Amino acid sequence: MNILLLYPLFPKSFWSFEKTLALLNRKAMLPPLGLVTVAAILPQDWEFKLVDRNVREVTQVEWDWADLVILSAMIVQKEDLLEQIQEAKRRGKRVAVGGPYATALPQEVMDVGADYMILDEGEITLPLFIEAIARGERSGTFRANGERPDVTNTPIPRFDLLEFDAYAEMSVQFSRGCPFQCEFCDIIVLYGRKPRTKAPEQLLKELDRLYELGWRRSIFMVDDNFIGNKRNVKLFLKELKPWMVKHQYPFSFATEASVDLANDQDLMDWMVQCNFGAVFLGIETPDEASLTLTQKHQNTRDSLSEAVNKIAKAGLRVMAGFIIGFDGEKAGAGARIVQFVEQTSIPTALFSMLQALPDTALWHRLEEEGRLRSKSANINQTTLMNYVPTRPLEEIAHEYVEAFWQLYDPAKFLDRAYRHYRILGEATYPKKGKGAKKPINWVTIRALLTICWRQGVFRKTRWQFWRNLWNMYRYNSGGLSSYLAVCAQIEHFVEYRQIVKREINEQVAQFLAESASKIEVETKAVVA
Repeated sequence: MNILLLYPLFPKSFWSFEKTLALLNRKAMLPPLGLVTVAAILPQDWEFKLVDRNVREVTQVEWDWADLVILSAMIVQKEDLLEQIQEAKRRGKRVAVGGPYATALPQEVMDVGADYMILDEGEITLPLFIEAIARGERSGTFRANGERPDVTNTPIPRFDLLEFDAYAEMSVQFSRGCPFQCEFCDIIVLYGRKPRTKAPEQLLKELDRLYELGWRRSIFMVDDNFIGNKRNVKLFLKELKPWMVKHQYPFSFATEASVDLANDQDLMDWMVQCNFGAVFLGIETPDEASLTLTQKHQNTRDSLSEAVNKIAKAGLRVMAGFIIGFDGEKAGAGARIVQFVEQTSIPTALFSMLQALPDTALWHRLEEEGRLRSKSANINQTTLMNYVPTRPLEEIAHEYVEAFWQLYDPAKFLDRAYRHYRILGEATYPKKGKGAKKPINWVTIRALLTICWRQGVFRKTRWQFWRNLWNMYRYNSGGLSSYLAVCAQIEHFVEYRQIVKREINEQVAQFLAESASKIEVETKAVVA
């Protein structure tokens, strides 16, 4: 059977980094790890082709070749997912769909014609799908019914199906699930609160495969909380370190973790020794009352600013997520987030308006209170919240736009990046030997020259850029290349903050107009 694995488009978003990626001739940040894992679970006598629409279009030859089209998507990709299902059906193809979006909102996917719904985790539901295909069934829905798979049995993903040159980073996964119970989070709904991890030797085999295929750049551990099971993480890192030494450190790593990472110096040291360079933290807000209300208690036990500083001083660059719009939130939340980001020198601060995601505790509470504005959700940064907040929506939106604008002011961003890397420069890095040599090619040189021209000549940041670069050379020369890579992110945000401002303001204007019209209609009805 010929299987076309199709990955839908991401809209322009915080993480899309189009202009930054263009500097290095890359098309997308990360590959579709879910689809290449699906390909590994399906029968290996089937034929596979993978098309990531963030990289290129599907060709006519590929459409004609396919017996079955399999798609997977997150909620943010839903628009293109639904369009591609319809296109496949127009071409007379059978369509199977899985992934977080289909699992959360299956009816929306079924309504556009999907034949097979492979929901929940594929290690359980893909075998059910395979059996249905063997029986000649032309449709079906396959669910795990609450069962969680043992990920130690998950096969090595079919990385060979990927177009390596298209991606800035590679993806691997060590664990699924998170032990915490944040009200707004859908991870514990999709994957449970008991973190399940792969065996150390299992993940090392995945790294072996990537090494064999020639990958020599950054790898993102896509775990939603890499340290959810600290014991198993440490066991893995102790196996990873000699592997990295043997292979002369061919990869650098980044991941996501909870803020309590700061309380485990041993774990941070192991991560740095294994060439982890960055970690994304879900800080959400510096307002303790909001954190308590949304049940993110792990962020209230210690000082958040001290936690960020500890992690940076250990040698891990901090990226962080922030949210505005929590119930009971006091005015000025946006300004307080900006103040916190500036105080802690976090360069890359993901900032969004709160969304109630399907089947989360927040979703069910708001639905019960009659406060959901939409039965769907979209976690893009250009989308208004999908529920009625406890303070005026237009007030929250104004604070959000203003804060986003300030966070990605070029001068402020470069200043935070510089201050953060000076903190990183204070870390005691492990000796890694000579390491694998990274070739310097024309693309890298061109990217560097472009950054120097835009930030060091063209913009008002020119004096700041060269002063900071000189001081980086003096005080943290080992972090120069990483520092410049972070500086390059502003090429994306200079444009993206304009998009956020325009689209949010347009939606607020529409919301106010609709509200005024509704009030007018209700008033006339009362008078009549």
